[in-house]
Amino acid sequence: MEIVLDGLSWLCIVGGLFFMLVGTLGLLRMPDVYTRLHAAGMTDTMGAGLLLLGMGLQTIIGIVDGDGQYWFVLFRLVFVYAFLLFTSPIATHAVARAALHGGLEPYRAPAESAD
Repeated sequence: MEIVLDGLSWLCIVGGLFFMLVGTLGLLRMPDVYTRLHAAGMTDTMGAGLLLLGMGLQTIIGIVDGDGQYWFVLFRLVFVYAFLLFTSPIATHAVARAALHGGLEPYRAPAESAD
């Protein structure tokens, strides 16, 4: 059981790292603030979510081993993820709304010529 949980936790941690790296590249390569906000939002939900899930599975391994102090660590990890799920979309929406009210136009691809 411990080996399965350990493998799943590392799979989640590596997956979270992948989403964090892809989101970072998206932040660097996207053309405007609106598409960059989308990349940042995906980084928060998928990247941080998988990282926290992997850490939670590692904590469950500690609980299974009989160490009672890990329950509080698991509670804090769940609390951090719940906080991210509520604040990330709200912050992204607020920044996008401020950019729109500030006069920033969304990026439009150049029209193709009909040659």
